[in-house]
Amino acid sequence: MLVAEIIAIGSELLTPFHTDTNSLWLTEKLNSVGIEVKLKTIVGDDESRMEEVLKDALQRSQIVISTGGLGPTEDDITRKIFSRVLKRPLILHEDILANIRKLFETRGLQMSLNNERQALILQDAQVLHNANGTAPGMLVTLDNDRRIVMLPGPPREMKPIFEQQVLPNLQKLSHGLRVHRKVIKVSGLGESAVDGQIAPIYSKYKNPTTTILFNRAEVQIHLTATASTDIEAEKLLEELSEKIEEKLGINVFSVQGESMEEIVGRWLTVKNYTIATAESCTGGLIATRLTDVAGSSKYFLQGLVTYSSQAKVDLLDIPMELIVEKNVVSAEVAEAMAIGIKKKSGATIGVSVTGLAGPDGATPERPVGLVYIGLASDVEVTHRKLQLPGDRERVRWLASNAALDLVRRRYLI
Repeated sequence: MLVAEIIAIGSELLTPFHTDTNSLWLTEKLNSVGIEVKLKTIVGDDESRMEEVLKDALQRSQIVISTGGLGPTEDDITRKIFSRVLKRPLILHEDILANIRKLFETRGLQMSLNNERQALILQDAQVLHNANGTAPGMLVTLDNDRRIVMLPGPPREMKPIFEQQVLPNLQKLSHGLRVHRKVIKVSGLGESAVDGQIAPIYSKYKNPTTTILFNRAEVQIHLTATASTDIEAEKLLEELSEKIEEKLGINVFSVQGESMEEIVGRWLTVKNYTIATAESCTGGLIATRLTDVAGSSKYFLQGLVTYSSQAKVDLLDIPMELIVEKNVVSAEVAEAMAIGIKKKSGATIGVSVTGLAGPDGATPERPVGLVYIGLASDVEVTHRKLQLPGDRERVRWLASNAALDLVRRRYLI
């Protein structure tokens, strides 16, 4: 498999205010044609650093792709550095310069002299025409299977140039290899538990490859298959995926990339059920996640954030005596909250959460991360007790995911 490297150029990308999204997009496109990205680098507008990064990239990667630094200003030094490292002069292309002038004229603007530098092209480089801006890209062929690509930074300019003019060239280098991916999402098990169950399965396969990671509130199993055809790659994925799904059973909630809230919403729709939420420590997060899904008005009726004890009494008709006797963070109060919201809304299912997200308010009997989920339906009232790890944000996300997953497991499958 060919190895690629991406260099994102621009000092703004090293600040908290800008994110390098180009590299993520390019990686997906490269992977789709059988090219593996081994390294991504962000470098500021510093000549010595850029030169160092480019020299290193040329030594270890067959394909080097840069984004940014092709503009008209003094800090746009990509052309100069690539010219220096590759020992190729920059040549002024009059036709490109004419096109830049014409673009300014059509916009009713006067072209500055510094825009002329955008018509400087490396000797023997293929010009990558930019239909959405003034800075053309460049593609340099070093030998049969080595390429250097320089792309403008703005995504609206970079993406069409890469898809239309670069990707077909690189696809020929990869000899038609196809790379397909599949993500299996798991809830109710940690990373080590998932790996312990499926390692004996996936370790027997070199293709597809398997990666396990934790993402906010779920474990994801990423499968990557490489083959000469799309059909063959999909067949490889399905063979391994089926074995993993069978092993993990009900813990698998998604195999097509859907979120937990999308899966729950789909099942609620299929079963013609409705749901309502009463939340304390999650502060409306469950309701937010459910209503983030288009079409959720079919099944989501109501959500209440009853953060204080008095709100639970006033809005959910929970006796204050119960809260005083059992504590606001308790199984009894969680169940009473679920019953209360079910009655108030008329929903098929009432779900509630009460707990301690921290960092304050903990006691030896009720530590940070203690959460109770309540469920109420026409046939049962139940709860689940959890001791969740992490900071406030993580506890809230894990609690919201556990609540949705409990609904899925008990009523929807």
